[in-house]
Amino acid sequence: MIIQKEFYDKSALEVAKELLGKVLVREVDGKILKSRIVETESYIGAIDKACHAYNGRRTKRTEILYDEYGLSYVYFIYGLYHCLNVVTNKKDIAEAVLIRAVEPLNEFDYLANIRFKKDYNQLKKADIKNLTNGPSKLCLAYSIDRDMNGRQLYTKGPIYIEDDNYNNFEIVETKRIGIDYAEEAKDFLWRFYIKDNIYVSKK
Repeated sequence: MIIQKEFYDKSALEVAKELLGKVLVREVDGKILKSRIVETESYIGAIDKACHAYNGRRTKRTEILYDEYGLSYVYFIYGLYHCLNVVTNKKDIAEAVLIRAVEPLNEFDYLANIRFKKDYNQLKKADIKNLTNGPSKLCLAYSIDRDMNGRQLYTKGPIYIEDDNYNNFEIVETKRIGIDYAEEAKDFLWRFYIKDNIYVSKK
């Protein structure tokens, strides 16, 4: 069942934990690709020096963070990679959740060929982990780019999120990754992941 819009009308800290175990759906190339969200990070503009909208910063890129909850926020980094986020909380409160890693649930050969130009059964164990164990890797595997920016994740379309009532897991809370520049914010325990899942980017 597609998650309703109201689900996202909460703090990014709440939504980041509640998104774990949910199913990211991407419709592309005539296929319906599904993956389980296994790792997330929260970003809160008001107090978070790692957030693109810290201290009320508003630019063409970050304006969507101030928009309605339940939208996708896709940004480009290092001139190479995309990252998928979910906008949360009320309008004009800049918060989002980064989808940091997912576990593929179907179409394994398709994903393996997108990422490594091989069928799934030809992949080494390390390759299987590397399919989607990071924000840019999952965007490559699921063809998520700026065309997916601003999409309503609570509406059936090219990208949305479902709930299949999977909840048999333990959540680990720890520091976020790659934000050493963010002063005190680098120590916030705002990264969440499903314990023991092999697709988590860093334990």
